[in-house]
Order: sequence, then structure tokens, then C-alpha cells
Amino acid sequence: MKSAYQDLLEEVQGFFEGQPDKPEETPDSVLRTLWFHAAGKPVSISRIKGGALPDLDGTALEALAGAIARKREGVPLAHITGRQEFLGLELLAGPDALIPRKETEILGRAAIAKLQEKSRTEKGLLVIDVCTGCGNLALAYAHHEPKARVYAADLSEQAVELARSNARFTGLGERVVFACGDMFAPFQQSAELIGKCDLVSCNPPYLTSAKVPKMAQEISAHEPKLAFDGGAMGITILTRLFNEAPTFLKPGGVLCFEMGLGQGPILEGRLRRQPWVEKIEAHRDSNGAIRALVALKG
Repeated sequence: MKSAYQDLLEEVQGFFEGQPDKPEETPDSVLRTLWFHAAGKPVSISRIKGGALPDLDGTALEALAGAIARKREGVPLAHITGRQEFLGLELLAGPDALIPRKETEILGRAAIAKLQEKSRTEKGLLVIDVCTGCGNLALAYAHHEPKARVYAADLSEQAVELARSNARFTGLGERVVFACGDMFAPFQQSAELIGKCDLVSCNPPYLTSAKVPKMAQEISAHEPKLAFDGGAMGITILTRLFNEAPTFLKPGGVLCFEMGLGQGPILEGRLRRQPWVEKIEAHRDSNGAIRALVALKG
């Protein structure tokens, strides 16, 4: 088994191309993840550690060879295994929604910190997450803050179906409701939500349309364009977010959102000019770039 693993590792090393937005992927971790998948024990790459691998029979070895072939062709690992971890929560993944990224955990941690701070004085918390994709942020809020009731929406019906599957998979369906619609449209008539939300979040499409064709093929050929094309300037959705989110936030509520590399200073400046904004927090990645902003409504 050891020699078989080494031979397959050399095969993966021969074609492996690391992606900056997937630092957890190495030839060894990819092969181990595919190995568990072939053994009928699918698990996200973040949960793969060193140690013993399960035994594979002939059928499983064929499945492993097929999985390696798909990875060589550029299929994202999470699409092959159907799993991706996000902020400690194991989720289902697939081509119907963007695969949750490590950089989005910056936004997630900032939002969860605000919810946990508010939970000290509130009996219940109301949250809206728009552009929810597979539901990773919405479900992470409910997982980490038991007082949170989360309403989430996405324009893609396929993404919403995956999000609902994730709600069932995580057992969080009683506190997270997913709806299909454009931004806040599904909640426009909700007396429960208008002016009463503690937090609104969004991980929007933020790449400029010109950059989309230049993306790595693993992204452009396999993940939904709707999830990352942010229009000519890359801030189409964020401009709407600044205007529409305050309707749902109560005084003291917060808006949290992600942005692309280099967009932070411009968006922080725009946010400061919004009449409803009282205070802004910038959250940065390990290189010091702003990747999430949190705005407090006065």
C-alpha cells in the first residue's frame, strides 16, 4: 500500500498546480483527500491529517484512479469529493455554487465576533446573508451563535438548493431559511426583518468582468460565473448593498462584507460617506490587505 501511495503521489506531483486561494491543497493533501473519497469516506481537505489511510480494494483503487484523472483535468477537489470545510463546519460542495474560500473566513470571523458580542445582551439575533451561495456564511453564523436566526438569499436557484441541502446536512435547518431572489428581494415584505436585523452580510461577486476570462481554468471552467463577476468595476453589488442594507438594520446593527484585493481603501472611503454609517472596522489578511469591512449603523 505504501509503494502504491508513493507511485500515485508522484503522479499527482507531476500535474499539480497550486492555487493561491486554496493554500491547503498540496500534492500530498490532495491525494490523501481523494484516497478517503475512493474509500467511501468523503471528507474535506481541511480535515485530512497525517496517519493511516484506509485500505482500498480493487474497485476503490479504480475509483481513486478516476478521481485523480478528474483532478488532472482541472476539476476542483471539492467538486470531486463533494465536501468543503468552512470555519469548522463540514459542508457539501458542488458546481452549483462557489466553493467556500479561506479568505471568506476573515469576513465570517468578523461577523461571528459581532454576533457573539451582541448575544451577551440580546435574547435573540436576526441576520440576513445575501449572495449566500452554498450557505457557508449563513450556516456558520447559526453554528457558532445559537441565538442567531438567519435568513439568506441567492439569485441562483441551483445555489439555493445546495444551501438547503447544507442546512439539512449540518442539522441547522430550523434556524436558517434560504430563499431564491435578487439581493434583499425575498425579504422586502417581511415585517419581522425590516429595521430589526442585528447583522447583514454579503460575500458578493467582486471581480471586474475584464478579469474573469483571465482566471485560473479550475475556477472559470468549473465554478458559476454569477458568483464572481462583479461587473465593469467589480463593485456593482456592493454599491447596491450600501443603499439597501440600512433598510433592514436596526440602530446598532452592522453590515459586514468581503471585497477583492486592492478594493479595500476605495470601498472604505465610499462607506464613510454613507449617512447611516457611524463606525467602520477593517479586517485584513496575513499580508495586510483589507478583505472585509464592518460598518455600524448609527
